Amino acid sequence: MTETETIAYDVVVLGAGPVGENVADRTRAAGLSTAVVESELVGGECSYWACVPSKALLRPVIARADARRVPGLRQSVQGPLDAAAVLAHRNYYTSDWHDDGAAGWLDGIGADLYRGHGRLDGPRTVTVTAADGSRKVLTARHAVAVCTGTDAVLPDLPGLADVKPWTSRDATSAQEVPGRLVVVGGGVVATEMATAWQALGSQVTLLVRGKGLLNRMEPFAGELVAEALAEAGADVRTGTSVRSVTRENGTVVVVTDQGDRIEADEILFATGRKPRTGDIGLDTVGLDTVGLEPGGWIPVDDSLRVSGTDWLYACGDVNHRALLTHQGKYQARIAGAAIAARASGVPILESDPWGAHAATADHHAVPQVVFTDPEAAAVGLSLAEAEQAGHRVRAVDVDISSAAGAGLYADGYRGRARMVVDVNEEILRGVTFVGPGVGELIHSATIAVAGQVPISRLWHAVPSFPTISEVWLRLLESYRDN
Repeated sequence: MTETETIAYDVVVLGAGPVGENVADRTRAAGLSTAVVESELVGGECSYWACVPSKALLRPVIARADARRVPGLRQSVQGPLDAAAVLAHRNYYTSDWHDDGAAGWLDGIGADLYRGHGRLDGPRTVTVTAADGSRKVLTARHAVAVCTGTDAVLPDLPGLADVKPWTSRDATSAQEVPGRLVVVGGGVVATEMATAWQALGSQVTLLVRGKGLLNRMEPFAGELVAEALAEAGADVRTGTSVRSVTRENGTVVVVTDQGDRIEADEILFATGRKPRTGDIGLDTVGLDTVGLEPGGWIPVDDSLRVSGTDWLYACGDVNHRALLTHQGKYQARIAGAAIAARASGVPILESDPWGAHAATADHHAVPQVVFTDPEAAAVGLSLAEAEQAGHRVRAVDVDISSAAGAGLYADGYRGRARMVVDVNEEILRGVTFVGPGVGELIHSATIAVAGQVPISRLWHAVPSFPTISEVWLRLLESYRDN
């Protein structure tokens, strides 16, 4: 092959994270030749620096916390975690940051992998520049799918680069436990990493600019998580911003807007994400006509096709619909089906809500679990979001400890559940659970919300006794009786 050889495919995918892998899987299953371009590791952010390593760090933390709530077991688990073993287990789940297995999977489905930086170079064309400078030009007969994800955002603080702050990548891949860690932020990354590193032996100070944690969920979720972090020994400070950060003789020195001085060994900024679209050639395909600039989020329709084109798709974080791995994979499945249908000449897609070619769940039934202690899980709309959307709703709240299974699960179980009921249509608009073990409850709520299951039918979905799932019965009883 020459450096400038042009190779034709039916589909070209930019990015080999879980989202790009799923697009490739669906298009290959439809018989379309597919190329996948990746500049880092096949498997992407989720596999090596986000979902997988963070949960590997958190699992022993949660297991120990649960065990300490069980009579006859709590005395056996009072000692510290074996941090070296936890980190080694995390390393195992990231394959020590090698992607042989993931690359082998792509090969197994018949997709061709190109390693290097992929850049759009006009309609239906992607130029791949490898590490050695060689180039290949890939053309797409039917579609190019952008699945390049996001990067961490760092604040504009003077001299921050010299401090060498942690981002989420550093927090999930660190090989040593810092003695003192400042975490800036109040969202999922901040709360999960504060939970993990505090339990592994760090003295964590959590600085939150807003009034509380997890502000995208019901307010009680952040309140319960904040209480638990404080009980675990973390210093949680809300309504606090960082004025300056320096590193003096290896020590991080943080000065807050209130004039407090905090010293630490490391500082993690978990302050948002930005789309990885700055250098992928968006300016070469005429998207400026729809107001899209390099470095921005990419607007798409419900089939994940980019506005203003008939060949370009964007799935996952880059379209800003729902920055969650599982939701990006869902979008990838929808996009793959839409690409295959259009390639086969289907005249009209199934694009009505909940159709085969419409990512409707992005609007109505996005689930999320925050793996703190306690866990927080939610799907659909919060009460405030439902009211803002114009729905006539009612919130139904119960203490999860009212379910017999909660007391059996843990002594002194603390948790809360809320369902947001559309009182006109008698369906659920959203559900939130906070408490130990609730991550495994959320899919039942997702089915109820996505399926728009009537309250009258939910009465016939009988929860097993004695499980925490009996909270569903308590919620329905409360709705009926009040």
